[in-house]
Amino acid sequence: MTALVTPAETAFSPLDLQNRPLLWKIGAVLVGTLFLALASQAEVPMIPVPVTLQTLAVGLVGALYGWRMGGITIAAWLAEGAMGLPVLAGGAAGLPHFFGPTGGYLFAFPVAGMIVGWLAERGWTGRRMGLAFLGMLACNAACLLLGAAWLALLIGAEAAFTAGVLPFLLGAVLKSALGAMVLRLLCGRTRRAAE
Repeated sequence: MTALVTPAETAFSPLDLQNRPLLWKIGAVLVGTLFLALASQAEVPMIPVPVTLQTLAVGLVGALYGWRMGGITIAAWLAEGAMGLPVLAGGAAGLPHFFGPTGGYLFAFPVAGMIVGWLAERGWTGRRMGLAFLGMLACNAACLLLGAAWLALLIGAEAAFTAGVLPFLLGAVLKSALGAMVLRLLCGRTRRAAE
C-alpha cells in the first residue's frame, strides 16, 4: 500500500536553500540572523529567564530554511551573541549568557530549529495546518525541556519547572499557533505564485 501524500508533495521550502548557490545561502544566513536578533528584542523581563519571541523566530527559521540551513543560521546567530554582538534577549551579548540561567535555552535553539525543519521537510508545513502547529509546538517543547534541564542544574528541578517552564507554557502554545498561521500564509502565497 502506498502513501496518499508523499513528502515531496507536502514539503514546504519556499526558499529552496538546499539548491541555491553559496552566495544565496550566505545571504539567507545573514537575513535569518537579523530576524532572530530582532525577535530577541521583543522581551518581557522575568527572572531567571525572560519571555521573548525567540522561539517563534527559531521555529520559523527552521521551518523555512530546512533542518540543515536552519541549524546553521541559528548557530551563526548564537555565535554573533557569543562574540559580543547585541543580538540576544533585550540586546544582551557575551559568553556569560551561555553559562547562566539562559544557557540551556540558548543551546536548545539550534536543536529546536533543526527539529521543526526536519518535520517541515516531511510535510509538517503550512499546507497541513495541524501538523505545522505540532511542529512548532515540538520546537517550543524542545526549548523548554533542554532549557529547564540546564536550569535544574543551577537551581534544582522543582524551581526550574516553576520558573523555567510553567510561566512559558501558554506562550509556547500561542507562539506555535502564530507560527503555524505564518507558515500557512506563506504556503498560500507560494502556491499562488506557482500557478
